[in-house]
Amino acid sequence: MGKTQKSAGDGMKLPLVEEFHSIQGEGYHAGEAAWFIRLGGCDVGCSWCDSRFSWDPGIHPLVETVDIIEHAVNSGTKSVVVTGGEPLMWNLDYLCEGLRKRGISTFIETSGSYPLTGKWDWICLSPKKSMPPVGKICLMAHELKIIIEDKDDLEWAEKYRKLVGNGCILFLQPEWSRFSAIIPEIIEYVKRNPYWKISLQIHKYMHIP
Repeated sequence: MGKTQKSAGDGMKLPLVEEFHSIQGEGYHAGEAAWFIRLGGCDVGCSWCDSRFSWDPGIHPLVETVDIIEHAVNSGTKSVVVTGGEPLMWNLDYLCEGLRKRGISTFIETSGSYPLTGKWDWICLSPKKSMPPVGKICLMAHELKIIIEDKDDLEWAEKYRKLVGNGCILFLQPEWSRFSAIIPEIIEYVKRNPYWKISLQIHKYMHIP
């Protein structure tokens, strides 16, 4: 797929991979309960991705967005995390509007590689080298989360630290399969550069989705 926005029309239907009530495992909101909506489709292609099953949108059913909203409302959640895949491949205006009208806060996890749609209470930006962010999302991000696989990724992290707004919270997160090898480097880096925090994937330690 190219860099042009791919949308299911006006967002009235979305390719739903899964939806579930769980605990946020990463970043600023780690440890908080949320309703997760995972959408299909991603052409960023991270080698370490733990949700490759979501990459091909064609194998996931297009579901009425109004039904997705109702499922979230019926869960009793106060916040929804939209993730993927790369959720910004789709028009998320209608989804966000419906959730916010029902008093639900909207969070998104994105690489920023497609134009931003939807109104968000929290944007977690996790830029990837193969398809960097587009538009003004860097200045809109509340949280910057850089996945660290090797030492070179720290330079990438610093590049985007300088592009986000002053109020953006900065996280370095060890790539899970490289945790033991890379965490000592991250710890020392944060000690030298305390504007960064460390994000751990605590849901994996708890063995929950």
